[in-house]
Amino acid sequence: MTSKNLSIFNQLRPVTVGFDPLFDRFERMFDDDLFMHGNGVNYPPYNIVKTGDYTYDIELALAGFNKKDIDVQYVDGVVSIKSVHENKEDQTGVDNVLHRGISKRQFTKSFSIADDVEVRGAELKDGLLKISLERIIPESKKPRSIEVK
Repeated sequence: MTSKNLSIFNQLRPVTVGFDPLFDRFERMFDDDLFMHGNGVNYPPYNIVKTGDYTYDIELALAGFNKKDIDVQYVDGVVSIKSVHENKEDQTGVDNVLHRGISKRQFTKSFSIADDVEVRGAELKDGLLKISLERIIPESKKPRSIEVK
């Protein structure tokens, strides 16, 4: 399936200008089997919310996690969130929990971010990690009136 998707991008390259980084990003996503396997798991559950004309939030449900258990990084157009918590079980492998319904398993979740979107910050509150994003529109792309002479 990857070769078919790559051929679509290769067909578009001769008739587009400046989209190479976008095509390269999609090719990397297909190489990582992002769309074919959906990252393998749906944990933790998340929302992507448009909060304004140019602002977005990525929300992850992280019940039982605290700030030191979470690592958020932004590298090369990808926001990655992963758990870094230590397992609290004692040396025998048995802890004091009689029933475990709240999962604190290891995870990594990644989101591709457009080149004109900046990460503004992250906050963990009431079991919900919120990553705030903002699309920055350069002056050259904003609507403007052209004087006719």
